[in-house]
Amino acid sequence: MHESPDATGGEELEPVRIPEAELESIQASVRHLLDRSAEQARQLDSLATAPDPMPFPGFAMPSLPGMPGMPAPPALPPEPRPILELEGEEYENELDTLTDWVEDFLMRVYGAEITTASPWCGQWQEHLDVVAWLHALWLAYLQHKEPDAGLAGIFVWHRDCLTHAMAAVRAPGGPLSACQTDPDRPAHRLLRGPGRSDRTVDPDAEDTPGMNGTVT
Repeated sequence: MHESPDATGGEELEPVRIPEAELESIQASVRHLLDRSAEQARQLDSLATAPDPMPFPGFAMPSLPGMPGMPAPPALPPEPRPILELEGEEYENELDTLTDWVEDFLMRVYGAEITTASPWCGQWQEHLDVVAWLHALWLAYLQHKEPDAGLAGIFVWHRDCLTHAMAAVRAPGGPLSACQTDPDRPAHRLLRGPGRSDRTVDPDAEDTPGMNGTVT
């Protein structure tokens, strides 16, 4: 049998010498492969663990009242209503709170001297128009002192609400003009309002006014 000749010719092989630049590239490639292998191992370990109770964590289910495990939504405070729309005990309670604010804060701070040019009334709660004005002023105060009103909130309340409301309530010809105009002489009188219109509608009338105001 013919034997293949020794490819080395019986000579000892010399070690392969790799340039230093190529050696650093090979080492970097090996480190990259090792890092990828470790990352894949971590991913396999995470897949082998128990699944998350929320299948889609990015899309949270809304909190529905009555569902087990779901907290009840916080109760929203009642929306403020004009005081003249309230009745009975609700009206009386709101008027009591308004009275405390008017007497303990508003008039104590902004209540100028009582004169004929700035009348006042110790029974202002009997003047419904005054009650409506002061209640609206109080609600505006509560709104403008909130943090979301900004640093200029109270200034805006002074400029747009306080000055206008007090000028209307305490005007010389306003709703309190027939009441106390001298601080030493208390007085209270309700002014007579305009009353209802004299116009009446007779459903049995055959004649109806035309567009030009004449009877047709």
